[in-house]
Order: sequence, then structure tokens, then C-alpha cells
Amino acid sequence: MVATQSRPANDTKPVNLEAEHHPTPKWWIWLAAWPVTAVFVLSNAATPLYVLWQRDFGFSKGTMTVVFAFYIVGLLGSLLVSGVASDRLGRKAVLIPALILATVACLIFATAPNVLALMIARLLTGIAVGAAVSAGMAAVTDVAGPERKHLGALFASTAMVLGAGVGPLLSGILSETAPAPTATVFVVEIALLATAFITVLRMPLGRPAHRGAGSWIRVPRVPAENRRQLLLGVAVFAPGITATSFVLSLGPALLSGLLGTTSRILAGAMAFAMFFTATAVQFAARTLPRPVTMTISAATTALAMLGLVIAVHTQSPAFLIGSALLAGAGQGLGQLGGLSLLGHAVPAARLAEANAAFNIGGYIPAGLLPVSAGYLSDLVGLSTGATIFALTLLSLSLVAAILMIRNRGVLTPA
Repeated sequence: MVATQSRPANDTKPVNLEAEHHPTPKWWIWLAAWPVTAVFVLSNAATPLYVLWQRDFGFSKGTMTVVFAFYIVGLLGSLLVSGVASDRLGRKAVLIPALILATVACLIFATAPNVLALMIARLLTGIAVGAAVSAGMAAVTDVAGPERKHLGALFASTAMVLGAGVGPLLSGILSETAPAPTATVFVVEIALLATAFITVLRMPLGRPAHRGAGSWIRVPRVPAENRRQLLLGVAVFAPGITATSFVLSLGPALLSGLLGTTSRILAGAMAFAMFFTATAVQFAARTLPRPVTMTISAATTALAMLGLVIAVHTQSPAFLIGSALLAGAGQGLGQLGGLSLLGHAVPAARLAEANAAFNIGGYIPAGLLPVSAGYLSDLVGLSTGATIFALTLLSLSLVAAILMIRNRGVLTPA
């Protein structure tokens, strides 16, 4: 056995994460993913509550998608900073402020007097989520270590989609069974964030050995030799997350139109089922070759959009729910494939920035296309607006599938 010299508690010497890494217990990888899950519970917790706020504040479908898009604005702005900051300052230095902002967002949601307050709360939520998808997901990979990169990518990805699914289900149930329907869920979420805060403080992570160079605020990027992998990852992730974003923003309105119900539990259950599917398929596909996983992702998203077209033209709730489940599968597989590809190809010192770039590529269309569909639906009707959106995303998914087939060699790890 090789003796090791303990480091004094007040030693401020930077730690090289790669050089001094020791394998951690598997349970710590799960625990490291908890802050990501907790933040993503908040990300979609408001989804079933929009019908209540719409009734109280009186806003249109277009305004509803704008409120949703403020989340995207905050997330994209956060990703311009959080990835670089995380790689230079360490994961904890980014995650702790993010959890505080998420708590503030909960307080604003719980006491919101108007639409402006909802927009501010969504903006702060997006900032917190931006930190979670860059620093938080990189932290899971760091804790997993170099020898378990694929496992780290799997846990990070499933933590994200599991939280995204639990949020609306929890919100739907509490808003119909507990007092103060638009406040109770956020009180519960504050408690979840508090446990995540403690987890981050205890997380077995060192600090970066160097702080890199260049601007702190910049469009995240990857090393030149990894650009192709990034673009291929975004090609499948973007359609998948755009499809799920549409379900989150306009799914309750579609469900209400098809079933004639405003049940918040039902709307939350549909969102939960979508993200539960996204979680389950990642575990099911964890042993598949990466090119197969990413090609199936693109094909599944295309089928989801075909199901959406059928749903709105046949007034079929079954096809709408089926479309949501397929959208979840498309996002889950694309997310797993893209994160795994970057985790294997990108150096650890650039991984959080690479995760940020990956998510920017996905969330830009996830913000723009559903908002466009929302305003288009106000003009031409929800059925026509949803159809145009679905056909657009169907085309992008088919292009992505072709790219995956033609670039199988790039997607295969060295």
C-alpha cells in the first residue's frame, strides 16, 4: 500500500482533478446527480399552474409561451458564463449561487401578483438550470471519474429528465389536493433545494488545477478537434428537447381541447410520463452503440411529430399522449448520446463549457419554435399552429437521422 500525506484543512493549493482522482463509491455518483434533479424539478413545476395564472391574470397562448421562453433566455445567458466559470473556479462555486437563485425564484412564483413576476421567476429559474446543465452535470462526471465516464453521463442525463418529469407531476397533485395551489409546490421545492445545497457542500470534488485563458463571458465552445462531435450531438438533442418543450408549453392547452378537462393532475401526469420515458429509455439503451442510440433518437422524435399531427386532426387524446411519450424518448436518447459523446471526446478541463455549448444548441430552437407555434396558434388556431410546428420538427429530425447514419465513425469512441 502506498502511503499518502494528508492535506491540511487550510491548504489552498489547487487540486488537479485528473491527476489526484481516486474512485468514489457508486452511491456518490447518484448523490452528485441530486442537485441537478432538484433544480430540474423547479424547471417544469409551473407547467400545470399556467391555466390558473392565465385565469387570474388573463393572458393569451402567445403570452404563455413567452413566459415559458423567459426560462430559455435565462438559461442561455447563464450558459454564456457558467460553463467557463465552472471549469475555472470549480463546480461548487457555480452550483451554490445557482441553488440560491432557484430558491429566490420559488419565492417569487409562490407570491406572484402578475405576469411580470412570472417572467422574472422563469428568468431566474433558467439561470439556475443553466448552471445545473453545465457545472452540475460536469460535477457528476467528475465524481464518476475517468474510468466511469459513460456511467457519469448516464446518471447526469437521467437526473435532468427525471427532475423535469417529477416537477409537473408534483405540482399538479399538490395544486389540486393542498391549500394555496400556486404556492404549496414551491414551498416543497425550497425544501428539496435545501437538501441539494447540503449535497453540493459535501460533494467530493477538488478545484481546477488551472483557470484557463480568455474571456469569462463568451459563447461556449469546444476544442477545434471536437467541433464535429458537438454539432452531431446538437443535431439529435435539439429536435428532441424542442418537442418536449412544446408539450410543456402548449400540451395542457391541447389536452384541454381534446378531453375538455383542465385537470392539473392530468397535465402534470402527461409531462411526468414523457420524462419518465426519457429516463427509462436511457437505461434501456445504455449498452447500445452510440450511433444506434442517436439514430433512434432522431427517428423517435420524427414519429412523435407524426403522432402530434394525427392527434390534432383526429382529436385523439391517445395519439397526443403517445406523441408526448415518443418526444420524451427522443430527447432522452439524444441527450444521452450527445453527453456521452462529449464526455469521451472532450478533455475534463473543458467539459462544463462543452456541456454548456451542447445545451445552447438544443435550447435555442426549444425556445424559438414553441413560442412561434404559440403566437401562430393565436392567429390560425391551435390545430393549424401545432401541425406547422410538427412538420417543421419532423423535417429537422429526418435530417438528423441521415447525419447520424453518415457519420457513424465519428460517433464511435476511440
